Amino acid sequence: MKSLRTFICMLPLALTGCSTLASVNWSAAYPWNWFGSSIEVSENGVGKITASTPLDEQAINDALSGDYHLRSGMKTENGSIVRYFEALKDTQLALVVNGENGVVSRIDVLDSDIATDKGVKIGTPFSAVFDKAFGNCVKGAGDDSTGVECKAPGSQHISYVFTGEWSGPEGLMPSDDTLKNWKLSKLVWRR
Repeated sequence: MKSLRTFICMLPLALTGCSTLASVNWSAAYPWNWFGSSIEVSENGVGKITASTPLDEQAINDALSGDYHLRSGMKTENGSIVRYFEALKDTQLALVVNGENGVVSRIDVLDSDIATDKGVKIGTPFSAVFDKAFGNCVKGAGDDSTGVECKAPGSQHISYVFTGEWSGPEGLMPSDDTLKNWKLSKLVWRR
């Protein structure tokens, strides 16, 4: 019986070397990680990622406590080639970390488990945060051109991208009546 208990306790350690289990996120098994994300979007950044975090895979992985699988890429932006990191939760894209001059400058949050320090998260209706778009929102640009981007109330660094159904002319803002049914699809933190 004692050898069976020892075998059962040692089995997970032995299996972590197997190729199919090497990518298992064992930290997710810790009890303090069972009840949602400890990462929060605040004026300072996203979790432990701040404006002073180097745009480096190890630094970003450490700031995310190894809870995500990172992959890097490059894209063109305003005529320049920029590097970015995507953080995946299982197979779902959760965060996109962009940088300038070697440090983090923008983080797009797509993970519905991550909320702002005010409790706003992916799926929040426009009407729960804003009464009207005027003075708060602009038509989205670039990757967000199908939505509207709104500055978070009282924030200098956080904005919300809302998307939804609308069949109006391209390039115009939807009416407030239309926007009230739109949902938050992305949280954006900028340096």
